[in-house]
Amino acid sequence: MTLPDFEHNLVKYADLAVETGVEVRPGDTVYVQIDVTQAQLAHLIVAAAYKAGAAEVLVDWQDDTLKRLDIKYLADDRLAVRPPFVAGQFDYWLAHNAKRITVMSANPDNLAGVSPERVAAYNAGFQKAYSRLSNAITTNAISWTIIAAAGAEWAAKVFPEDDHDTAIDKLWDQIFTTTRVYTDDPNQAWRDHDARLSTKAEWLNQYQFDALHYEAPGTDLTVGLPQNHIWQAADSQNPRGETFMANMPTEEVFTVPDARRINGTVASTKPLAYSGNILDGMHFTFKDGEVVAFSAAKGQDTLGQLLQIKGAKSLGEVSLVPDPSPISQSGITFFNTLFDENASDHMALGQAYPFAIVGGTDMTPDEQRAAGLNIADTHVDFMMGSAQMNIDGITHDGQRVPIFRNGDWA
Repeated sequence: MTLPDFEHNLVKYADLAVETGVEVRPGDTVYVQIDVTQAQLAHLIVAAAYKAGAAEVLVDWQDDTLKRLDIKYLADDRLAVRPPFVAGQFDYWLAHNAKRITVMSANPDNLAGVSPERVAAYNAGFQKAYSRLSNAITTNAISWTIIAAAGAEWAAKVFPEDDHDTAIDKLWDQIFTTTRVYTDDPNQAWRDHDARLSTKAEWLNQYQFDALHYEAPGTDLTVGLPQNHIWQAADSQNPRGETFMANMPTEEVFTVPDARRINGTVASTKPLAYSGNILDGMHFTFKDGEVVAFSAAKGQDTLGQLLQIKGAKSLGEVSLVPDPSPISQSGITFFNTLFDENASDHMALGQAYPFAIVGGTDMTPDEQRAAGLNIADTHVDFMMGSAQMNIDGITHDGQRVPIFRNGDWA
């Protein structure tokens, strides 16, 4: 590692994840999901969490190679089943309101060439075991954050013309830049950034638009919005009033669509790294809230498997990201949704966030559906914004208010 002051900045990064990411407090349980190749960062996060007063910090090690081997070779009757101790671990975290720090560094092509049917079966088994904890995350019942670390295979994918060490250095430099680690006080820099995004969310909330209309090459889509929807900025709160930053970096404001009122066509504008595969050149046609036709220039079979998941044929999130955002202007495709979604307007196939509608987290699933929220077993963002994107808000009396023009706030 030749990046200047790397060790110092990695300490700042770990502190940022603990203090601003999930706001660790005395007595907290914390769990860290991180790849086995990122032990140095894992140790720093654990140390920072204990320094902040955590009662226990648990590490859930991830391993790309083992995951690929499991999906390829697990016996058919074990592929879609997780052992009871896996769900037991998730239940323990949930019982202790554990704060989750997820560190993404996976190889975007880790499952390339593996049967999409086996990948789908494996993911379904994991989702079944994970469902209660997943619901707690999507309702903000617990604090959570997602950050990144520069994995070797990921860095090589982003910077294919550079040698091993240079590619990793470049990726770490982008991670530190976009998460404001290079500032004198990253935690304060994030508070300031959140305040700027909040002004946009507040403006949108005042309008309470009935629908959004998106128009760009390949896209002509109208998305209804439910009554009492809430545009969200960077920060969130759990039921105990503790603040957390779900994604670092983030440049978006987002809300939930009315999953029954989505009509038209939309084209993706960036590759999507999904379940160890790259999907690109995607097109969707929606009618009355459901995908009725789709295609992908790359990853067609994988996209078909995704859309077979319960609820994946409708949308659970719409997000606005200006094309002049720092990540977009870097000109880099990261092949990682955490970054690429912050270079572009995006939408999510699947589960809606109940906290993005007034009283949503107190609703039953049937009440959420009646309010227009999509209920699903997945949540997958895809990028569809560009410098050519125009977006109008449509009021309940049919007036059109410009929101985006040429990919930026109007």
